[in-house]
Amino acid sequence: MSNAFVREISENPVNALILARWEDLDLPNAWLVAGCLFQTVWNLQSGRPPELGIKDYDIFYFDASDLSEHGEQLKQARATRVLSEIGARVEVTNQARVHLWYPTFFGRPYPALTSSEDGIRRFLVLETCVGVRPDGCHAPYGLDGIYAGTLSPNPLTPYPELFSRKVASYQSRWPKLRATNIANDVQHFAPTGT
Repeated sequence: MSNAFVREISENPVNALILARWEDLDLPNAWLVAGCLFQTVWNLQSGRPPELGIKDYDIFYFDASDLSEHGEQLKQARATRVLSEIGARVEVTNQARVHLWYPTFFGRPYPALTSSEDGIRRFLVLETCVGVRPDGCHAPYGLDGIYAGTLSPNPLTPYPELFSRKVASYQSRWPKLRATNIANDVQHFAPTGT
């Protein structure tokens, strides 16, 4: 299914352009992640243009050798230059430093991550834990939930009020989505590799 998923997310011209310029970004352990991927699929399922309503395009990378905000800003500036003509906001985040700002921004603790993949598996909604790059797709809990339209809380990030806000936001745009209550059973999802 990951080949079909990559084909579908590439119907969004912004995703396609980012992936076409991937090598020029020169980011270590990088993935295009989250909303720009699953929201593209939900748009296609709803008969909408694939890029409709996607507010930004997130790229995770991992560089434990530079935890500075300045280092991350330099990576962001490079991505902005490389992708200058796409007409969409691209946000570049070093997953090695998320634990430094997450508690202040979200008011909750967050463990230090060990890789970009570790960051992907900690999104609030299990079904949205997905990343792609030209050589692969990383969906630690599988892709079935994206296509089924389910939204399940992630036990690795057990913040019900943040989860509820995400669900409300998604359901306001894609009413067919439905929340589930399988927070204590991550094994419900078949782990998949890159």
